[in-house]
Amino acid sequence: MKKHKKRKLDIAVISDVHLGTFGCRATELNNYLKTINPKILILNGDIIDIWQFNKRYFPKPHMKVIKQLMNFITSGTKVYYITGNHDEMLRRFKGFRLGSFEIVNKVVLDIDGKKGWFFHGDVFDVTMQHSKWLAKLGGMGYDFLILINTIVNWVSHKLGYGRLSFSKKIKNSVKSAIKFINNFETTAADIAIDERYDYVVCGHIHQPEIRTIETEKGSTVYLNSGDWIENLTALEYKNKTWSLYEYEKDEIAKNIHLEYPVKDLELISSEHNNSELFTELLKEFNIKTQ
Repeated sequence: MKKHKKRKLDIAVISDVHLGTFGCRATELNNYLKTINPKILILNGDIIDIWQFNKRYFPKPHMKVIKQLMNFITSGTKVYYITGNHDEMLRRFKGFRLGSFEIVNKVVLDIDGKKGWFFHGDVFDVTMQHSKWLAKLGGMGYDFLILINTIVNWVSHKLGYGRLSFSKKIKNSVKSAIKFINNFETTAADIAIDERYDYVVCGHIHQPEIRTIETEKGSTVYLNSGDWIENLTALEYKNKTWSLYEYEKDEIAKNIHLEYPVKDLELISSEHNNSELFTELLKEFNIKTQ
C-alpha cells in the first residue's frame, strides 16, 4: 500500500464516536486518524459509549481507534478528552492528566488571538437534566435503529447500492428534532456572545455545521463536529481557518486498508479475545507477566 504524507493540522476535533456500539464506524475513523498529524486533538464527548457498552462487543477496529489515540498522546499531540453524556462516568476524573492527555468538561483555547470555547453540549439538553431514564431509553432505540441500518446497508452493499441512513432521515424530517437542533445552536451562540467567545465548538446533536450566528449583542462562529455514526465528519483548523472534514469526500482515507478484514457485526468473546487484547496492551507498554 502506498504511504501518504499525513496532513499537518493545528487543531482536529472529533465527537460522538460511540465506541462499543454497533453503529460506530471505527474502521473509517481509524483510516481518517492515520492521515492527520494535529498539534491539538480534541475528543469532544461520547467517544466511548458507556451507556450502551457491552463487554461482548468491542471489535478490533474499536481497539485500533484506542491505540491510534494512544499513538497521538505518546507522540506529543495535546489530547483533550471532553466528557459527554454517553461517557459521563468519566466526569468524576475531571482534571486527570497523563503526559499530554487530559480529561476535562470544557476547554477554552487561545486560537491565533481569538477565544475558542469547546464542550460537548449535553448541558443544554433538558432531557439529560430532568429525565435521564427517558434519554437513555431514546439512546437504546437509536442504537437499535442503527443496528437495523447496519444490516440493511450490508445487504444494500451486496446488491451494489449505496448506503442509507434511517436515523438521519428521521431526524432531519421530524419538526421537533429540527426545532431542538435550532434551539441548541442558538443557545450555544447566545452564551458564547455574552462571554465574548469568537468560536463555540460542540458535538452531541450529530449535526455537522460551521456558520456565523449574529444577534443584537454581537456575533460568534458556531461549529459542530458531527459524528462518526452517520455523517463521518470532523472539524479541522489550519492556517487560521476552520473547515468541516467529510470522510466520504476523502479518497485517500477511504482507500486505506486495515491489516485485517472486519465485519460490521463481528462479536468478540468476552473471555478469550479480550484477554488477547489485554496481552497486546501489556506488550505495547513493555510490561512482562510473571
